[in-house]
Amino acid sequence: MAPHWAGWLLAVGLWGLGFGAEMWWNLVPRKTVSSGELAPVVRRFSQTGIQDFLTLTLTEQTGLLYVGAREALFAFSVEALELQGVISWAAPAEKKTECVQKGKNNQTECFNFIRFLQPYNASHLYVCGTYAFQPKCAYIDMVTFTLEHGALEDGKGKCPYDPAKGHTGLLVDGELYSATLNNFLGTEPIILRNMGPHHPMKTEYLAFWLNEPHFVGSAYVPESVGSLTGDDDKVYFFFSERALEYNCYMEQVVARVARVCKGDVGGARTLQKKWTTFLKAHLVCSAPSRHLYLSHLQALHTLQDTSWHNTTFFAVFRARWGDVDLSAVCEYQLEEIQRVFEGPYKEYHEQSQKWGRYTDPVPSPRPGSCINSWHRHHGYTSSLELPDNTLNFIKKHPLLEEQVKPLRGRPLLVKKDTNFTHLVADRVTGLMEPPIQCCSLAQETAGYLRL
Repeated sequence: MAPHWAGWLLAVGLWGLGFGAEMWWNLVPRKTVSSGELAPVVRRFSQTGIQDFLTLTLTEQTGLLYVGAREALFAFSVEALELQGVISWAAPAEKKTECVQKGKNNQTECFNFIRFLQPYNASHLYVCGTYAFQPKCAYIDMVTFTLEHGALEDGKGKCPYDPAKGHTGLLVDGELYSATLNNFLGTEPIILRNMGPHHPMKTEYLAFWLNEPHFVGSAYVPESVGSLTGDDDKVYFFFSERALEYNCYMEQVVARVARVCKGDVGGARTLQKKWTTFLKAHLVCSAPSRHLYLSHLQALHTLQDTSWHNTTFFAVFRARWGDVDLSAVCEYQLEEIQRVFEGPYKEYHEQSQKWGRYTDPVPSPRPGSCINSWHRHHGYTSSLELPDNTLNFIKKHPLLEEQVKPLRGRPLLVKKDTNFTHLVADRVTGLMEPPIQCCSLAQETAGYLRL
């Protein structure tokens, strides 16, 4: 199933086949299926006046696929591929009028675009929409598939104002982690935690924390499970942003991976209600031998395993290489990301007005680290107890020096004259051992939902 997608590319068995160093550039998927070939078995769904099927959520316990579109939500039975329910959730006329009066387009922007839709608990979904540039959230009863209109909540920080802006969010144990743009103008990027038992937490409004980001994806990794160091669970965020660390006048966009710790409750004086564990690193997808460097992150898929240690991230990048448009897929291992986050920091040297590696002594406890057994042994049971020198350091040094490199040091797949927009990966058992990983890629063309 895919919103706005046609031309499925099913790339099966490209991983782990031991191709030579140069063969990857012209890899041909073992199996490619076009949208035309799928026509006899693919069902289409469309409804007059409904478009922008932006959000899809599959719930295994109910066997239902929930779809958020422009001013409407749908529930589909996965087994029977039948429509089970429809919710109309339009922004009121007065909100749309206000949206137009503020200079937005009444044909493409001043509607309620559903941008977040996930299970909240066993009985309800939580949904957020742009609501004509005044974001709102609500609960959906899964049994009756009805929206609780009387309980609308402010969606600021949970959902973007602008339907065209990047956004990602996760519900973890009743707490919402979201990465979005936090104001009407789209000038306040934020990674926020709200709802649930903890105090709301957010990033600093500093350019070296987040600088014109385009958020793409997020992932929850339960790293406390079986941890020998008493580590905390983490939430990872993936995005592109305008880099500040390159010493040139030309603007440069880079891909990033950032993370925060679930138990973070901010500092007592410094970084009050702000993340004390926010760290970010440069996510690289390149083929240096061909002078190919991709920086615009388009999509992300997290491939979980029975053990969180084996978590894998697949990312789609796009780039312009000479006069050719490219799409590429790079694979990242959680272990490599963890290694970079434990490495040296980057800092801005005011005297030379350049960015470089931080070489002076690092405060203790290590800035940006989660509370673990070492911290508890030394009397730090909460981020509220961390010393100010540790917090002041991380406030100024959220960026790591080393880069997160892709598995095998190169893209898994590069395709010319293509703009892949979505990616799904899974592990399958094939003729080769161990089981290989495969993925589906999609590019955006049409305006209907395929099932």
